[in-house]
Amino acid sequence: MLMRTDPFRELDRLAQQFFTGPGTWSRPTPMPMDAYRAGDEFVVEFDLPGVSPDAIDLDVERNVLTVKAERRPHRTEEEVEMQLSERPLGVFSRQLFLGESLDVDRIKADYNAGVLTLRIPVAERAKPRKISIGQTEGTTKEINA
Repeated sequence: MLMRTDPFRELDRLAQQFFTGPGTWSRPTPMPMDAYRAGDEFVVEFDLPGVSPDAIDLDVERNVLTVKAERRPHRTEEEVEMQLSERPLGVFSRQLFLGESLDVDRIKADYNAGVLTLRIPVAERAKPRKISIGQTEGTTKEINA
């Protein structure tokens, strides 16, 4: 049997469960994420421990990326007598509004060790480029745009 030494932690967990409840498809729970730029791609990492890859749904519509995942119980309540339950079950969801500078047609997704990693390339039209400027004397000079 597991023993707890912090009674306030259990009170916080019960209050959160009472006010928010488990995530449902109509009212999902948000999932933690990190987002950063690495070179010519935008990387987003979502924490989804214990979620099966077939329970993850990715959708892009009009530059809005939606990630939905469902953590299902491994055992039914009839099989076990639960002593402690802190890992949230239910539906988790997050929406990201992607800018025009990202190439949403080439998103790559990878799921490893409970972390969903999305790599979104920067669109070619958004990358810096050089522009040549002509002069009347017939010589050109390049400047960075």
